[in-house]
Amino acid sequence: MYTALSSVVTPLGYKREYYKWFSQHLQRDMELLVFGTGGEPVIFFPTRTARFFDYEDWKVVEAFKDKLLAGELQLYCIDSADQQSFYNKAIPPAERITRHGHFEQYILQELMPFIRQRNNNTHFISAGCSLGGYHAVNLAFRYPLLFSKVVAMSGRYDLSLKLSYFNDLFDGHTDDHIYSHTPTKFLPHIFNPHSLELLRKLDITIVIGEEDAFLENNNLLHQQLTDKQIDHKYYVWKGEAHKAQYWIQMVQLYF
Repeated sequence: MYTALSSVVTPLGYKREYYKWFSQHLQRDMELLVFGTGGEPVIFFPTRTARFFDYEDWKVVEAFKDKLLAGELQLYCIDSADQQSFYNKAIPPAERITRHGHFEQYILQELMPFIRQRNNNTHFISAGCSLGGYHAVNLAFRYPLLFSKVVAMSGRYDLSLKLSYFNDLFDGHTDDHIYSHTPTKFLPHIFNPHSLELLRKLDITIVIGEEDAFLENNNLLHQQLTDKQIDHKYYVWKGEAHKAQYWIQMVQLYF
């Protein structure tokens, strides 16, 4: 059982705890902040290469205030490992996806047991913004039995896409591991009735801006979910809507 390195009640009235431990899966210290005392636990994935404190600094956590105070949600803002995986150009693409797999095991084998020790609510929510939206969807779609809800804002769901200002994070390389961590690649090929039943039980919300570079990729995910008869909510906002000021509004609407 991990002990909080700091525990305070914020000026807004909700509890804030800071934790850090050495991850056996990632072979590095991992830090996180926990907000609230109970309710449905939200694993809140950070944006691209961001830190565990960024959502708090950007006032996104503050937007959860009412639900935190009411004990409806408990927020787990975790650290990123993207710089060691997807954005680590010093290692080959196959190693990048392998290291992402280590991050996934950190979530499944370290973070989730930690959450279960302190919160007996079994309705886990997977959520995130930008690349955090990818993490949220990828994990929930790969392990739908573990989650009841996923909320993904401003995400991209194929990291191999190359657009004007965004690179293919695998430099043209493809393999089975990359395929199995790419929602818009693996979703169309899920035919097992039990797997589809689990996905259909998820409460899924996908949000994107109409000028976001990955609108087309979001449209594709929306269509694939529709084709599989997987109920979901899909919202397209005006403008790019890819900044904290928009995510603040989104979390107040979709949680």
